[in-house]
Amino acid sequence: MVRLMPAAPVRHPAPTFDVFNVYFERIYDPTMHILFAFDGELDEAVMREATERLIAQNPYLRSRFAVVDGLPVWEEIPGEQWAGAFSLVPAGEDESEPLTVPPAPLDVRSGPQVRVTLYRRRDGDLLAVTCHHGFCDAHGAETIARQLFAVYRGILEDPAFLPAPTDAYDRSTDRILALYSEEERKQAQGEEEPFVDRWRFPVEAVGRGTPRIAYRTLSPERLQAAKAFGRRHGATVNDIIIGAFFLALMRICRDPSDSGAPRSILTSADLRSRYLDRPEACPPMNLSVAFEVSLSIPDGAELADLVGRVTAVMARHKAGSLGLASILFYEAIMAGGVPAVEAFFDGMMERYQESGQKNPVFSNLGIIDPDDYLPVPGKSGRALDLRDVRYLPCVCWPYGFLMTAATFRGRMTLTAAYEEGPYAAATVERFLGYVDEYLP
Repeated sequence: MVRLMPAAPVRHPAPTFDVFNVYFERIYDPTMHILFAFDGELDEAVMREATERLIAQNPYLRSRFAVVDGLPVWEEIPGEQWAGAFSLVPAGEDESEPLTVPPAPLDVRSGPQVRVTLYRRRDGDLLAVTCHHGFCDAHGAETIARQLFAVYRGILEDPAFLPAPTDAYDRSTDRILALYSEEERKQAQGEEEPFVDRWRFPVEAVGRGTPRIAYRTLSPERLQAAKAFGRRHGATVNDIIIGAFFLALMRICRDPSDSGAPRSILTSADLRSRYLDRPEACPPMNLSVAFEVSLSIPDGAELADLVGRVTAVMARHKAGSLGLASILFYEAIMAGGVPAVEAFFDGMMERYQESGQKNPVFSNLGIIDPDDYLPVPGKSGRALDLRDVRYLPCVCWPYGFLMTAATFRGRMTLTAAYEEGPYAAATVERFLGYVDEYLP
């Protein structure tokens, strides 16, 4: 009898940004979610089928992250290993709205790279689209959600509908590097200041705890007030939130040594709109970078005293080759292979543990447009509306801390995902209250 050898798994190279975003699991949970609140019931059988067909059409969605013979890859997995990509949580099992406990983490090393969870609710279903930062950034998660609803609509119109298959695509930053000469690259590296961890969000203990989510939602009138404040001071809403974030950190930390001393946060930039001709057509991947904003803040400073300095720092970053130095920094480490990446994170963890300091992070995810996802037919055939859309960001444990902002139909929501125990829930809630207080 002739025995057939099993086919070798199909593998695709994992680029540098993917690798680093996988290994950031050393300092936080890189799982992120977009939560959609509808005003009625979705068809769960069709949504399950839409999830499976979406995974089937993208070679990266149907893959797991692996290191094979020392090389990081996306390795395709068979359909029988997609179990759990869709799940239904019946009404009564979890009635919190919005969710105060995030969906479970996504295992990037098992795959597939998307999970869809439907929460049945009396007022209308909640749908969580879950991704891992090793696979894509927040913009990429939005793209996956749009594609999911498009497949769902397609199946309702024609049960045999199949989305057009996606070939393997370039997930690297090579197209950005190609825009710069060698001299420009060296200049960008020379001008980049190294990150320095100067403070941290207050913790109760080091270690792990229970994942939690805290929110603070501001009315459309508050957002208009922030825009009016920005016009008076020549600042964007993003500048204003960064200023309020700094002031709230000073207040929550209550450390006299912070006054007048350099203190830094990390914030993020999406490179698509800066470097790509058609950013809206970019398939899901990692194309976001972090950069540092540093200020010295005296006691008694108010937002009006601070926002002009924030605006100046942000303008300087935007005027330069934003993101280039970060790309080159990570590529230089990746040249040493996965062992060099692991050594980099070992050193990072050692510094955090020795100093107890890790600069907090703020990320503005922008405006969520409901028209990007609608129409979405319900189980009865009626076109559903979206009551709310929220991002549930990566969950942090000491010494990391992250706050995001996102705006839906004029309401801006500040969100922090953290582990209770190491962080006190009351402290996180008080901090969000401080940010709210400092905003116009």
